[in-house]
Amino acid sequence: MKAVILAGGFGTRIKPLTYSLPKPMLPLAGKPILEHVVNLLKDHGISELVFLLYFQPEVIKSYFQDGKGFGVKISYVIPPEDYGTAGAVKFASEYLSEKETFLIISGDLLTDVNLGELVDFHKNKKAMVTIGLTTVKDPLQFGIVITDNDGRVIKFLEKPGWGEVFSDSINAGIYVMEPEVLEYIPGKQVFDFSHDLFPRLLSEHKPIFGFLLNGYWRDVGDVTSYIQANMDILAGKVRVKGSGKRLDIVGKNIWLGEDVEIAPDAELEGTVILGNGVRIKEKTRIRDSVVGERSQIMKGTRISNSVLWNDTYIDENSLIEGSVICSNVKIGRDVRVEPGVVVSENCLIGDGAVLKEGIKIWPGKEVESRAIVSSNLIWGERWKRSLFEESKVLGLSNIELTPEFAAKLGAAFASFLPRGSSVLTGRDTYRAPRMIKRAFVAGVLSAGVNVKDLKAIPVPILRYKLQTFGEVGGVYFRYSLDNPEVTEILFYDSNGFEVSVSFEKSFERIFQREDFRRVSEGAVGRISDLSGIVDFYREGFINAIKRESIKEKGFRIVVDFSFGPSSEYFPSILSELGCEVISLNAYTVEYGNGVNTERALGLLSNIVRATDATAGFWLDPWGERLYIVDETGRIYKDMDSFFLVFHLVLKAESSGVIAVPLFVPSYVEEAAGESGFSVKRTKNSVRALSDTVRDKSIKFVSFPDGRFMFTGFQTAYDGMFALAKTLELMARLDVKLSEVFKAVPKINFLHSTVPCPWEFKGVVMRKASEEAMGKNATFLDGVKIYFDDSWVLIFPDQYKSMIHLYAEAKTEDRVCSLMEEYKKKIESWIKTP
Repeated sequence: MKAVILAGGFGTRIKPLTYSLPKPMLPLAGKPILEHVVNLLKDHGISELVFLLYFQPEVIKSYFQDGKGFGVKISYVIPPEDYGTAGAVKFASEYLSEKETFLIISGDLLTDVNLGELVDFHKNKKAMVTIGLTTVKDPLQFGIVITDNDGRVIKFLEKPGWGEVFSDSINAGIYVMEPEVLEYIPGKQVFDFSHDLFPRLLSEHKPIFGFLLNGYWRDVGDVTSYIQANMDILAGKVRVKGSGKRLDIVGKNIWLGEDVEIAPDAELEGTVILGNGVRIKEKTRIRDSVVGERSQIMKGTRISNSVLWNDTYIDENSLIEGSVICSNVKIGRDVRVEPGVVVSENCLIGDGAVLKEGIKIWPGKEVESRAIVSSNLIWGERWKRSLFEESKVLGLSNIELTPEFAAKLGAAFASFLPRGSSVLTGRDTYRAPRMIKRAFVAGVLSAGVNVKDLKAIPVPILRYKLQTFGEVGGVYFRYSLDNPEVTEILFYDSNGFEVSVSFEKSFERIFQREDFRRVSEGAVGRISDLSGIVDFYREGFINAIKRESIKEKGFRIVVDFSFGPSSEYFPSILSELGCEVISLNAYTVEYGNGVNTERALGLLSNIVRATDATAGFWLDPWGERLYIVDETGRIYKDMDSFFLVFHLVLKAESSGVIAVPLFVPSYVEEAAGESGFSVKRTKNSVRALSDTVRDKSIKFVSFPDGRFMFTGFQTAYDGMFALAKTLELMARLDVKLSEVFKAVPKINFLHSTVPCPWEFKGVVMRKASEEAMGKNATFLDGVKIYFDDSWVLIFPDQYKSMIHLYAEAKTEDRVCSLMEEYKKKIESWIKTP
């Protein structure tokens, strides 16, 4: 059997380690990752290898040559272009037999799995393709493979969200294939195994299987994983061939290369690997670390849980913990290197310097003596698990989200857009978001993209303009309602929709690589104001509402504007509708403690009663969300506000489609059906719900946190228009809000959360999927299990370490018992995975 090794990747996520080395050549315990893969294949009797190369192929060819020195025979194939994983294998097909099964393995894996078991399974099942599977704690960054009880693949999920994680079995990057598979791969074009080939074979019902591999497996995808892979080798968690000879001392696990000198009073603890020609001076202490060839560790230095490449020099009394020091680095005396640091090749670190936790220093940099390095040199800041949280980037103003960081965000965003195009920007009135916006705009201009600035403006007006023509995207800057110390940056596409997940991932790749487009002086973008936008919005608003119906009623309403910019634009529209408006907090502020929503609603309720108003309305500071108070002072927020407006729509309109997220009570289908409406369910996110309005049949959309969308006006959440539409529906029906809500029956619905560490989310979803076996269940987003008189939904939070649990039942006792039952189950799944 032959094996094809995929060794052409760029190693973008693990930079700067891959600045001068291809990722498969990164050293693990003194040997390249690729050498460990070669040894694994040789140990399983596979000695004819085809190396598929692309990035820096000469490094790999120079090291392995024809393979004789490693006991194998190697052929090299270098495609002229990046054809993707499957396309590259197709390009190498002349090296594969037309009659012989072959194996494919990624060249940047650390693993000791039993390949023989994989091959035997493949042959026993008479499979066309068998995918090696492994389980991981956090499967989001991998392709999930779902199989039936016989091992046959039934579904692929590439880079899923937590709500789609129904298994923690992932594609391990190891495949066994029959030669006829190559017939399904087009030649000389980009074609990927996971995205293209496997889904095609699955759709054509070909025998494609998955086999759970036994043994250690790790994708060496980033710096943290690289350090951990080395530590796992030192801890004996993976069976690989070490370098050097083991020191014959009882109680020690020290591996030495040739010509190594160790001072008598130096202390080596745990597992230590020292390469050829290493010098360890007196009173040094090294624990669980790898020291590369010809490196020198001077007097009194302490090194733990670290990886030092070749030709490093560490001067006296320095401390290095949990870090990677690349080749040809000189570190002065009394230097402190904190965990997670990467110092790339050819750097000079001066005496007494401090390299703070997690920073990365790119090649050829010099750090002056006694400098404290707290941010990366020529690299983006280290930040959250991911840059985005559902179409927005957020962080503590001037601490996490600094002007420097914002400028890089702007440059990354603009690098994704056509040169010479224009984007729309807006903000609230707080100082910090305004500062961050200005820095962001500078980055956008530097990449040759123009900015049309709306300054302080409600979000719905910005999104309304994006739904016309002229701009390729929009960005809005505001403080967070949860914490005014946090600035949020919201990104929208050219149609005013929240940007997609694929956009976020592409954006993050550009940002992390700092692959920014830089233009000449004459091509730098320009800033312009966009006049008339408010009048444009007002005209569309008035044309989309039945204003005569509202005028006839002469409503007296109380509106809390929450100190937002809507207070500068919306009162005139309400006046044009003939409303008598009692305004609260109808002025803007530049700083403060944000908005206390509960207190504001309580005051609003009191004023509605005191003034005998028809209704009261609370708008969030950006004009997106709406809470309602009826004429009796009753407050409607979240699910209550949804059901109130929902029933107004059902009573006043004739038919249509209403879109709601999966967790909303099932009563909506019953009520909608009785009124000639249908309901479309979506995933449990604001973005997924927004995307449904691409379907032109959708009339009304609501996320039950005060967000409403009436698509007859615009395809964006608009609290201002929702307010006016509520008045219109009341006028047409000639009803009071309290009368409308009387039609809503008591709904036994509960929502709770269960704390769950990130690494156990995959386990919980797998257990939930097993729990659903044999039951009536859906898997649109999370696991929703139906019973005769009730249902329960288990849904992992995409951005926080928790599991959401929703339940609905005919009786209060039943919904409480169901909630308690599944809370205990989730807690037990976390404790005993």
